[in-house]
Amino acid sequence: MKKAVLLWIDLEMTGLEPEKDKILEVAAIATDMKLNEIARYAAVVKVDEDLIKSRMVGEFWEKNAKSRDALIKQNASGKPAKEVERELLKFLDDNFTKKDIYLAGNSIHQDRKFIEREMSELDKRLHYRMLDVSAWKIYFENALNKKFTKPENHRALDDINGSIEELKWYLTFLK
Repeated sequence: MKKAVLLWIDLEMTGLEPEKDKILEVAAIATDMKLNEIARYAAVVKVDEDLIKSRMVGEFWEKNAKSRDALIKQNASGKPAKEVERELLKFLDDNFTKKDIYLAGNSIHQDRKFIEREMSELDKRLHYRMLDVSAWKIYFENALNKKFTKPENHRALDDINGSIEELKWYLTFLK
């Protein structure tokens, strides 16, 4: 039965500039509004090796060398972005009843920029409103001095699971 409302997405990219960088890894978890998982999806997007070599450099990637190396290694098994987009659209058809779907995640606006650029058909299915866990983070850390610490693996599926757990933690303060 289709009952998902939130589409949790995390992307790993070669960098943070949608005009220059590309999506490397996509993970999605469909949940209801109580954050119960309905289904999950993950894929590797094949990216030109020269682009990877030129963009995955600098302090961030040196600090996260383990994640960088794993992303580079799996690139050979990746699929074209349009194929991954088709699979994601089927994932939506299989799990969501609403035409417009709410995108959820941490700093999801950044992922949305890449979706707009590389997966325009997916972007058309997403509602303009998004559930951004980082808004909760800002409030809780600055107004309430409460901090949720999640692992920073910089792998798409791990990051989504962390974001869902983080929102669940914030919601415990509302009960």
